[in-house]
Amino acid sequence: MRGKSYTFFIASTPGRLRKVVVPAYLIHGVAILALIGAISVTAALAAYSRMLWKVGNYNAVRHELETRTQQYRQLQATVNDTNQRLDSLQSLATEVAMTYGVLRYHPAAFDQSDNPADSQDAFDRSIEQYTFLKRNAAVVAVASGGLRLLPQNFADSSYTPSIWPVMGHITDSFGERLDPFSGEGAFHTGVDVATDYGAPVHATADGVVTVATNHPGYGRLVVIDHGFGITTWYAHLSAFSAVPGSRVKRGEVIGYTGISGRSTGPHVHYEVRVNNVPANPWRYMKSSAAGD
Repeated sequence: MRGKSYTFFIASTPGRLRKVVVPAYLIHGVAILALIGAISVTAALAAYSRMLWKVGNYNAVRHELETRTQQYRQLQATVNDTNQRLDSLQSLATEVAMTYGVLRYHPAAFDQSDNPADSQDAFDRSIEQYTFLKRNAAVVAVASGGLRLLPQNFADSSYTPSIWPVMGHITDSFGERLDPFSGEGAFHTGVDVATDYGAPVHATADGVVTVATNHPGYGRLVVIDHGFGITTWYAHLSAFSAVPGSRVKRGEVIGYTGISGRSTGPHVHYEVRVNNVPANPWRYMKSSAAGD
């Protein structure tokens, strides 16, 4: 039994008729292939349209992200500028307060947080306290809290920072500057004194060591409380020679110069703070470090 077929007559020239017989399965195969092709083209067009839609959404999201990022950077720059202005105003207020002698009365000389190591230490501390009270009797008599006038001879007190923490040359001063890492404007809260690596760092006044540890940005940091709300900060050290809670004298070695923290070379970042507000250390750096 012969399979089903289709016969096509083709007229090629006038008077001539050509007969073509095509099997039915071939016609069916061509039809199936055409249907598959149409479905494939339709699916491709749908996928392409979906891809264009996704690309459009991606571009919109990316544009929005770039806009938000730019807005964030502008806001961050505004915040940084505001913080710098605030630091400048706080430092200016501190300078004015120091000029007119207005500070909080809270001498470190009467801190009893640590016990004397022996009777001689207790005797020496008593003599210091007696001398302090004798020189500043007027201030002690009215010190019941709040703001008080500094004693007239406070500038000559052993609790007032008055020497260089280490001998060297100043590479960065107090105030506005360009940050060496970011290249952006920043407020420098102290002075940088460059010297040899491992050089001894001296306490600039008598006081009590409150901090001797690693601190973000500062590296190895020592903080000394001198009373009257005054503290001194010594940063980027390579090692400590003082421990928290210990009493130190002016000129005593508290650590050694290093490059710890955010540092571009061996130096000491030295700060003087009054009621935790940075003040210009240069006004206190009157003489050389002890032993130099």
